[in-house]
Amino acid sequence: MDFNTLLLLLSGLAVLIVGGNLLLKSAISISLKFEIPKILIGMTVVSLATSAPELIISVKSALMGSPDLAISNVLGSNIANIGLVLGLTIFFSPINISKDIYKIDWPIMMFSALYFLIIILDGKINFYEGSILIIFLIISIVFLIKNQEKSQEDLNIKTPSADSLSKSMILLVVGGICLYLGSEWFIAGAIDMASYFGITERVIGITVVSVGTSLPELVTSLVAVVKKEKSISLGNLLGSNIFNVFAVLGVTSLVSPLIVNDLNIINFDIYVMLFFAAIILPLIFFPKKFVLGRIEGLIILSCYSIYIYNLFI
Repeated sequence: MDFNTLLLLLSGLAVLIVGGNLLLKSAISISLKFEIPKILIGMTVVSLATSAPELIISVKSALMGSPDLAISNVLGSNIANIGLVLGLTIFFSPINISKDIYKIDWPIMMFSALYFLIIILDGKINFYEGSILIIFLIISIVFLIKNQEKSQEDLNIKTPSADSLSKSMILLVVGGICLYLGSEWFIAGAIDMASYFGITERVIGITVVSVGTSLPELVTSLVAVVKKEKSISLGNLLGSNIFNVFAVLGVTSLVSPLIVNDLNIINFDIYVMLFFAAIILPLIFFPKKFVLGRIEGLIILSCYSIYIYNLFI
């Protein structure tokens, strides 16, 4: 792999992360400026903003004629959110589980995963199916908002006061430009890497691209562990998986129909995503009720490691 490819990957990822953070900060600030309820900000603005890198990557991949990269990005992100981010976090610091997790968040995430399976089995996701995904997104947001009683602190973002509207708009524009440029460089680097090593876009999407876009969540959770602060919320990770399917996949298939070229996506990867979605429920109750700790983390990380290893053999 030459230096230019590595530079494209690393600079693209760095600019993507910066763009996502700027977009998130400006979106929250604008929402506060217009006195949008905090619960609504948490369930919509924050979730959509943090999914922006995945959305941009998937849309641009589809438009550039790389649908496998677009689909595997969503699959890989959902797998990495549980297998890597959650696994590492609970291995170092236990998470207490609330009733809402297994009564509301998990069932919705499981439904999104099962619907993903249903619509992809024929090898394509068309405009009509993308429209249904967006409808499910809206329904899920409304339902989750009605069942949420979270405060501003639960956003895990410090927003003591809203910035001026002009400053927020500038940050919004700069964040959007960073997302656009970062996605261009990152996708180009990922495709070059796949070509250089002779591996498929599917493998690159599930490993390099998905882990790259999940890096902010991973770093944030590990820093929280080191500082012995409140760790990531399992609800936030499940919410991210829901948005990845309904929002990222939905919008991408509206922009460009997604045709599966690598059948391993249908025959293997989609079931791995379902496995990681499903395994959370029994682990909540066993071996220790309502706590995800080191044993559960080790189980999840082991499963994730086996999956990644099998991608390259």
